[in-house]
Amino acid sequence: MEQAEFERARQMFAEQVRTRLGADPRIGSVELQQYGDAPEIEPGELFGKIFIAVPAGADPDDMTARREASVAFAKRYRAELAELRKELGVTSSGTGLTEVNFPSTTQASSRGPVVHMKLKADRVRALLAPGGDQPMTAVMARLGREDLETLDTLIAAGIAPSRAEAVRWALARIRERPAYEQLRARSREIEDLKSQF
Repeated sequence: MEQAEFERARQMFAEQVRTRLGADPRIGSVELQQYGDAPEIEPGELFGKIFIAVPAGADPDDMTARREASVAFAKRYRAELAELRKELGVTSSGTGLTEVNFPSTTQASSRGPVVHMKLKADRVRALLAPGGDQPMTAVMARLGREDLETLDTLIAAGIAPSRAEAVRWALARIRERPAYEQLRARSREIEDLKSQF
C-alpha cells in the first residue's frame, strides 16, 4: 500500500472506530499497522489496534485493573465492535491485556489493554475508493480463457477472494494511474463536442 493511501486508511480506521464507539474516554488511542511494520503482518494485511485506558487512578501495570477494563469495554461495545469488524472485513480479532506486537512482545503497554483486528488491505482500498460505500451494480461480462486465468491468478495469490473482487481490484489499479485522469478529461471533451452536433 502506498504511503498516501495508507495514511488515508489510518485516518479511515480511526474515524470508523470513533463513529462506532463514540467519544468514550476509555478509548486511549487507535493505531493501524501495515506489512513491514511487524514481521507477523503479511502482505495484503493491515493490523488495527484500539487501546483501552485503565480507570483513572488505577495502576496501568496492574493486571487486574487491565483485565477489568478490557472485560467492561468488550461487554459495553460488543455489538459496535461486531459492526466495525463486518464493515472493515476483519479476518481475525481479539483482546489482550498486553501490547499486541504479536508473540515477540508480551510486555504490558502503558496505554492499557488492546482490542486488535486483522484487516484485508483490499477491503480497506475498496472502502477508500470513490463511492466505496455506495451500492454496487451487477455487470455481466464474457471473458476468454486468458482473462479467467488472470482473475484466478489474482485469487490464488490472495489479492482477491473472488473473480468479481479481482475485476474490481484491477479497475481500482487503472484508476490510480495518472493517464486515467487524462483519459477521463479527454472523454468529457469528446462528449461536449458531440453535444454540439
